[in-house]
Amino acid sequence: MSGTDSPAADQRRVILGRLGRPFGVQGWLRVTSFTEPVENILEHALWQVGRAGQWREIELEAGRMTAKGVLVKLAGIDTPESARLEGGADVAVFRSQLPPLPEGEHYWSDLEGLQAVTPQGEALGRVDHFRGVPTGHVMVVRGEREHWIPMTKDRIVAVEADAGRIVLDWGVDW
Repeated sequence: MSGTDSPAADQRRVILGRLGRPFGVQGWLRVTSFTEPVENILEHALWQVGRAGQWREIELEAGRMTAKGVLVKLAGIDTPESARLEGGADVAVFRSQLPPLPEGEHYWSDLEGLQAVTPQGEALGRVDHFRGVPTGHVMVVRGEREHWIPMTKDRIVAVEADAGRIVLDWGVDW
């Protein structure tokens, strides 16, 4: 059984985005989506919304893509004032709500916490988080030093989730 098949992993929250400023007068909100593509955040009808470890479940009533990004209408949020109170909250779903991926593909959240090693077995540290940069996305690995490793297929040699590690084409002193 892999680490993502355990009951605890299934109930882990995966952050998909962040609520932003109100839009219009009916309680709609702008959303910064972390999904690829960004509109995938709208595929989930039930969201976990929270900040500082305090979560609650909210139904997604409606959502749409615009030229300026994703807009959503959440149940019970019907005015700009109530929408404003939601700004800055994280949007998550439980890991069990995410669809399965094809063989060889992984959700980034499943890689967080894995021990990162070089092909020679040298420890780089642990995968801490992912970050968008102007040239794409990087995996931030923290160990004796911090490594920002480009998220490209040629950098990922193997993901060994059962062993709790990821092998990366990267040098310890890079």
